[in-house]
Amino acid sequence: MPILPDTEFMAWHFMPYYDLPENIDDYESLWVDFPNKYFDPKKGHEYYERYLSELVLADKLGFDGVCINEHHNTPYSLMPVPSILAGALIPQTKGKICVMGTPAGLDHPHRLAESYAMLDVMSGGRLEFAFPLGTPMEYWSSNVNPVTARERQREALEVIMKMWTQEGPISHSGRFYNYRYLNMWPRPYQQPHPPVYLVGSGSPGTIELAAEMGFGYSSTFSPITAQLAAQKTLKERAAHYGHTIRPAQVPIVCMCYIGDDDESALAEMEPHVRYFFTTLTRAGRFIDAPGYLSMEEFQKRNGRMLPSSHGGAFDWTQIRQQFRVVAGTAKTVADKIEQWAEEAQTSRIIFQIHRGNMPHWKVVRTITGLANEVIPMLKERRRLADAELSVAAE
Repeated sequence: MPILPDTEFMAWHFMPYYDLPENIDDYESLWVDFPNKYFDPKKGHEYYERYLSELVLADKLGFDGVCINEHHNTPYSLMPVPSILAGALIPQTKGKICVMGTPAGLDHPHRLAESYAMLDVMSGGRLEFAFPLGTPMEYWSSNVNPVTARERQREALEVIMKMWTQEGPISHSGRFYNYRYLNMWPRPYQQPHPPVYLVGSGSPGTIELAAEMGFGYSSTFSPITAQLAAQKTLKERAAHYGHTIRPAQVPIVCMCYIGDDDESALAEMEPHVRYFFTTLTRAGRFIDAPGYLSMEEFQKRNGRMLPSSHGGAFDWTQIRQQFRVVAGTAKTVADKIEQWAEEAQTSRIIFQIHRGNMPHWKVVRTITGLANEVIPMLKERRRLADAELSVAAE
């Protein structure tokens, strides 16, 4: 089946720093305690200029929006403050900007609500926000007790939604946050508030919270089958709370690469996906924070983000079977995207345009291939299907 009407296509960048020492495999973790002496500010400047240019290119070529995210104390991502990057992107782009995202419970929620509302007004209503609970590694880098993570997240989101949707001044009295005066200036451009999603890896608690609050939900680092199950649960539980989840609220995230043929494209993509999973995501003992994960889940992760079926090792075939990873010609990629979109019944497709240590030329090749070939191909199939239905109805 063709993609759903009004399907939107987003470009997501992780912005890693990968000019790392040759003995990088000697380090148990690239998170939390990996020495920052290996960060060269001059190279960092070059990375930022390059990565921003790649997102701007996606916007200019017609993507509906771009996505950025947040991580701390790691070369995995040079985005500790994504609001700054969003501010830099606003005057250079015309499409949507999704910040995915700041763990609400690790910040001061009133400040987060204000900064996001400010960005929304500056952009003329182009901002979207996805809130994760935050990886365990983030809790090693903060002063927040991971045992309280979920309670903090819920209350922080309540504060943010109050500020966005209620006329001030108002107050809030809770377990973690207390405010006598919440009186937002500026208020969000989009009313009643910008689109909101939660991001997770399939945790029942996160899905339940998204359902209760009527938010969208996006899964990360979980196999396709688990993601589809999470989306099914979200829709069922949301209905229990009186909410209807729209197709745009269950986005799918795809790792894509465009090449001359399927065989060479797979070979060109593989080393960068390998680098991502075996090097940049390697978190060692920091993959758990006391009280954040059960012992069973901690043992499954084995100090890495790969699922237990991989035993922490990289298997290119299994990666492509279990995750939304595709490399090949434009037709091969379009066929797979169409299949995944139909399975998920989604109208929001997020392309991870850069992976691991992928060089600029490969990223540009993928962005242009998606924009000039894959996306038009998917839209044309949708148009032809609509035309056939119209003829049949006459």
